[in-house]
Amino acid sequence: MTLRTGQVAVDFTGRTAIVTGAAGIIGSAVALRLAAGGANLCLAGIGDLAALTAELSSFDVGILTAPTDVSDKAQVQDAVIAAVDAFGGVDILVTVAGITSLGSFESISVEDWERVQAINLKGVFLCNQAVIAPMKAKGYVRIVNVGSALAKNGGNPRPWLDPGEQAQAANAAYAAAKAGVHALTLCLAKELAAHGVTVNAVAPGPIASPMTTNFPAALVRQLPVGRMGSAKEVAAAIAFLAAEESAFITGEIVDVNGGLWMD
Repeated sequence: MTLRTGQVAVDFTGRTAIVTGAAGIIGSAVALRLAAGGANLCLAGIGDLAALTAELSSFDVGILTAPTDVSDKAQVQDAVIAAVDAFGGVDILVTVAGITSLGSFESISVEDWERVQAINLKGVFLCNQAVIAPMKAKGYVRIVNVGSALAKNGGNPRPWLDPGEQAQAANAAYAAAKAGVHALTLCLAKELAAHGVTVNAVAPGPIASPMTTNFPAALVRQLPVGRMGSAKEVAAAIAFLAAEESAFITGEIVDVNGGLWMD
């Protein structure tokens, strides 16, 4: 089976994947990439999934939609139960659901802080926790969380050069939540390794999407590759980590950032 880009798809035939934030640009790219490899999909999110499900209908895979607020434990558990009931289990979890917060550190309200943590960190915690029991007995299981370069680099803006850049870029609330995702990933990777479960994360840099429409051009010029990334490029990294052949990779935070941050 081949992807529409002409690339060879990773073989996920017979696997079942839950993708959170599936209505978003990265979530939908991940869903399409996994479906191209033959994975059955549980699309979990609160956005409109009609266009995505229509596009996925061209693949010979099972598709289940599960309206899910990832910050709500009951809704997360219901989505996992629905996937298990529909497909007999869960092999892959990809936690893409996330929101952003813009502006300076001193401008962050408690309400905005809590809103970002609820979706970006608590949501990942709840989703990871909910799949542990059905995954442990599988032998082949992959969890891939979505972190961020901002969890590593202190943020993209350069306030010492242009304080105005911060108003158009994600701030400390977003970065702190994503740093928590990285830490959660490392801890869970150790706990689940003996069960054949790998837990990794990807840390995207600036990705062209509705969330980055106003991203300052001056910050794009900081990227060594000279452009923003694409959702398909993030999905490709996630597909690699979700593959059966990646069984010896766990507890890694894989940078997908065009050279913005190198470690």
